[in-house]
Amino acid sequence: MIITKTPFRMSFFGGGTDMESFFREYGGAVLSTTFDKYCYVNVRHLPPFFSYATELSYAKTERVNSLEEIEHPAIRNAMKMLDMHHIRLTYEADLPARSGLGTSSSFAVGMLNAFYALKGQYASKEKLAKEAIYLERVLCAEAGGWQDQIAAAFGGFNRIDFSADGYEVRPVLLSPERKRRLNGRLMMFFTGFTRFSAEIQQLNNSRNGADKLARLQEMLALVDEAEAILTDEQADLNEFGRLLDHTWKLKRGTGAAVSTDCIDALYARGIAAGALGGKLLGAGGGGFLVFYVQPERQDSVRWAMRDLMHIPFEFENGGTRVIHYSPETYEPKN
Repeated sequence: MIITKTPFRMSFFGGGTDMESFFREYGGAVLSTTFDKYCYVNVRHLPPFFSYATELSYAKTERVNSLEEIEHPAIRNAMKMLDMHHIRLTYEADLPARSGLGTSSSFAVGMLNAFYALKGQYASKEKLAKEAIYLERVLCAEAGGWQDQIAAAFGGFNRIDFSADGYEVRPVLLSPERKRRLNGRLMMFFTGFTRFSAEIQQLNNSRNGADKLARLQEMLALVDEAEAILTDEQADLNEFGRLLDHTWKLKRGTGAAVSTDCIDALYARGIAAGALGGKLLGAGGGGFLVFYVQPERQDSVRWAMRDLMHIPFEFENGGTRVIHYSPETYEPKN
């Protein structure tokens, strides 16, 4: 039996520039972190006593006798890709799917990590990120960028640069105290709305033109500004919050499905209560709002957002990992 634990990610700056169609021509960069909310994938070989060959438990339960019967596209394609058969897979998570935290990619990374472990093989973070991108973007043909899979595999507070040559992960070098202060000034709230990221991306991709390109290029430039604020111990950390407000306003103009009237109203409520800035996490349309709030204004913001669930969190550095490993003797069924 194998159990993997894979974190979710929070993207601050550069989202959208991690789309392959953009970064191969213009370059891209994302500033993001993983945090202490996880998904867990439990995999073992199915004992040979059942009338079905594979059992999958996620939001629904599937019991099938062939890979072609599997409805979940990521599981079906991953099992084909790694030649997996006769397994029982269970998925659990600390936060809901389709909520802007890269949950589907965290699942993909954690599942691949578990499959390799079940085969008795080690897979590096680079390998898991690369294969999760291939799984979701090529085999499953889901629209989206590359940042989620990379963040889930590597973990930590990173700058991820994208180019025609691929990507590079660089940890953001800020002192433990400054990192703690930043963490303490971020507040996350669940809007209650969930959506499929790939569908939102497809809707947003329908909006093209010079205005969208200019916005994405400015959002890319903000990655440098935000990183400089974090790494300069003399810089005013509150400027990070103000930049979040700026990048959110830019992002709202990059696609018709990024925001809604309800989300706009929630965001305005948080700003009016004292937040310096914030953004909706993920591709848009719902999920989690994160605000940058000075300590003396946090009670006010918490009260203003009282009809939403507040989710305290801490940054994490581990990325995907195997937390339980019990080797099995597996003999294929005839």
